[in-house]
Amino acid sequence: MNQDELTSKIAFNVIQGRVEAEDEGYDEGLEGQPGVTELVQQALEEELNPKAIVLEGLTAAMDVVGEKFERGEYLIPDMLASAECVGAAMDILTPHLVKAGVESKGKFVIATVVGDLHDIGKNIVSIMLKGGGYEVIDLGADVSIERIIEAVDEHQAPFLGLSALLTTTMRVMGDVVDKLKERGLRDRVKVLIGGAPTSIEFANQIGADAHCRDAFDALDALKAMRA
Repeated sequence: MNQDELTSKIAFNVIQGRVEAEDEGYDEGLEGQPGVTELVQQALEEELNPKAIVLEGLTAAMDVVGEKFERGEYLIPDMLASAECVGAAMDILTPHLVKAGVESKGKFVIATVVGDLHDIGKNIVSIMLKGGGYEVIDLGADVSIERIIEAVDEHQAPFLGLSALLTTTMRVMGDVVDKLKERGLRDRVKVLIGGAPTSIEFANQIGADAHCRDAFDALDALKAMRA
């Protein structure tokens, strides 16, 4: 099977949300056919360029998933299933990308702020950033301000993503930005925020660098920052 055929099959199965052969897809009748992990392994065995697998198989597929989500064809569980496919593929591909000399686009610390246990949106963003070539340090949910600051400092991360789904917890994002300033770290880290109650206006109010509606918005914002 040539590169185009294999990467197209990988992309198709990402869109279908099929991590493994035993998984059902968005469409019927796919159970038993190779899923993303089997196809990625096959691609590596056939010595396909791991970067091509990411760009043509994973990134291209998630572009389609994003379009389907925007049109209302996919709901959050559908997008999460596809994101999980990307995460599983990246776990397999990362050592090969490093070996091939594919450089990281930068370290990205991400967390749901203290007092907030919601992490589905953050998890999707985290997986998508990995697929986009970023080295992601995911601190999880309900993360204290101090731990976030320590992670940015420890990893010398140029990017920080903050998530919140509650109006009561999103205010913590402003406290994080203030603490970055207090520690002398603010000038070297770009802060991106997201979550249902947040907005561009709120991002401007607390001094964040970008407001992201979803994972695709985050990738676009990062691309603009790195231009």
